[in-house]
Amino acid sequence: MRQIIIDTETTGLDPQQGHRIIELAALEVANRRATGRTVHFRIDPEREIDAAATEVHGMTWEDLRGKPKFREIAAEFIAFAEGAEWIIHNAPFDLAFLDCELKQAMLPCCTEIHGGVVDTLTLARDLFPGKRNSLDALCERFSVDNAQRTVHGALLDAQLLADVYLNMTRGQETLTIDMAPAPAVAFDPSGAAIDLAGARKTVGAIEPSAEELALHREYLVVLEKESKGRCLWLALEAITGLETTPELAAA
Repeated sequence: MRQIIIDTETTGLDPQQGHRIIELAALEVANRRATGRTVHFRIDPEREIDAAATEVHGMTWEDLRGKPKFREIAAEFIAFAEGAEWIIHNAPFDLAFLDCELKQAMLPCCTEIHGGVVDTLTLARDLFPGKRNSLDALCERFSVDNAQRTVHGALLDAQLLADVYLNMTRGQETLTIDMAPAPAVAFDPSGAAIDLAGARKTVGAIEPSAEELALHREYLVVLEKESKGRCLWLALEAITGLETTPELAAA
């Protein structure tokens, strides 16, 4: 799956009040690996930047005079991001600004360009309810080095978000399972139950704790959401009627 990690910096908080994008960065991820392909633009907003916004990203209009206008970089951005799933932290904010800029440039809106959107802020809130879920907080939680982030910057923030997102959504390919090879089993499309009892009688196996089972169930829920209903473990549960974490079947 091709994904694009996107971040913007702006002149203020509300595009409906005429605020504009001043920096846009996108970083490509394919099959859960950063490819090294990026686009990064600093943009002349054609207006003043709010002092509060300058405190966040450190840029003034003087820094950006003479840079390309959004309409001049829009085609390159669209060519890079088209068809991919977009990964954005606090997606409604960035998408609102992008839609306003695209509309002014008389170009298609975001929903006509992307192949879906994942809001990592929503994902983090689901995973860590009641906790701080800013990008800095998530970097600390997942041990992602953000020492260079003295001010916000679109490209650096996209790079950090890529690391955070991949940590939050570790896929099945990252799991190391130490077990003897299982004999080939024909998958029964009729939904007939498959006897997994033998698989649970691994010699020397240690029963998981309640905490480990809870973490496993939480992981499966996230994996199911991020794979859009393609988590194999949960699919196997549905077919066999057996829970991969039976003690939490009611969770």
